[in-house]
Amino acid sequence: MLTPAQADELIGQHLQCLPIESLPLAQCAGAVLRENIYAERDAPPFDRVAMDGIALDSAAVSGGLRRLRIQATQAAGDPPLVLSSRAACIEVMTGAVVPAGCDSVVPVEEIAIRNGDAELADGVGVDPWQNVHRRGTDTRQGTLLVTSGVQLRAPEIAIAAAAGMARIRVSSQPMLAVISTGNELIEPGEPILPHQIRRSNAYAIVTALRQHGFQRVADDHINDDLTELKRRLKFHLETHDVLVLSGGVSMGKFDLVPKALDELGVRSIFHKVAQRPGKPLWFGVATSGAAVFALPGNPVSTFVCLTRYVLPALFASLGQSPAALPEKMALGAPVTVNPPLTFFLPVRVELDDWGRAWAMPRPTNGSGDFTALAGTDGFVELPPGPNTYPKGFVTRLHRW
Repeated sequence: MLTPAQADELIGQHLQCLPIESLPLAQCAGAVLRENIYAERDAPPFDRVAMDGIALDSAAVSGGLRRLRIQATQAAGDPPLVLSSRAACIEVMTGAVVPAGCDSVVPVEEIAIRNGDAELADGVGVDPWQNVHRRGTDTRQGTLLVTSGVQLRAPEIAIAAAAGMARIRVSSQPMLAVISTGNELIEPGEPILPHQIRRSNAYAIVTALRQHGFQRVADDHINDDLTELKRRLKFHLETHDVLVLSGGVSMGKFDLVPKALDELGVRSIFHKVAQRPGKPLWFGVATSGAAVFALPGNPVSTFVCLTRYVLPALFASLGQSPAALPEKMALGAPVTVNPPLTFFLPVRVELDDWGRAWAMPRPTNGSGDFTALAGTDGFVELPPGPNTYPKGFVTRLHRW
């Protein structure tokens, strides 16, 4: 069987990169940038007033002047005024252009205004360029600000706006289909018999996808009938970029998903990974280029495989730059791994009295015990056993 790392590599080799679209800036939150953003001009684009107060020529104060005539007021957004003489000053507002002839700003708290004059408080000194945000000290025109592959959050959107970009080239959202299989599954709210179970995996998958910014998500349920399965899967393969199935991929008589996909011409890239939970994971590619992730039906296996493989693959297809390093965290208690399989263990991240984060084990009662995932933050990836990993063992953390 493949290791998880080998499965990652095969998925990356066969997943198509999604096309690019140009969207208005207001619609780009959470999208993955597919062009570089450069500074439109210097930032700040002028010598900028950093505090409300008065702008003056610092040399006048050095020469002994403590009381200056207020010539005018310079508001933010107005063209720069010109200081008429060293004996004058100009009231200025935060964000305004520093008036010509001025090289310093004294805060309003350090002056007293009487009869049209501004008097400096006792002990107040004035240095050149104090409380002035000098032009170009943040960024020079043409500087690369944001690189392609970054997911656009509030800071990146603000940077793009400041660079004058009304539209941005981003990855198109993939069309996703979440498909559960099984005769035993009953929708929440519908009458249920003792031998049936609620359809919950699909709700978890759809929610996780939407939480991570994927909004074009269809949802379907198909019973264990090969003809019906092929008919519905054919439709989804023709109309979606990625299919995420839950159930029907093990070795049972009614595990029909691999057979149905094979008869539809979907090429199997791998089936089974040396891991627990989630060993029966199946991945393939249709002739249309659509990718198919068939996840094991046990709820913990479904959620773990979605987080470990599907979500990273989707972000890669968007052109998102991979994280420089995976998140690492130390175990908060010893863990024994018996099988010779990579072990995914749910954890809760807790801080100790020194503010250090620990991955506290929250084991489930098997891969069907999804209720144990409540309150967990994700899972750690432990090497195959048999081995006991002590408290403090540092390993990879995958957050839900």
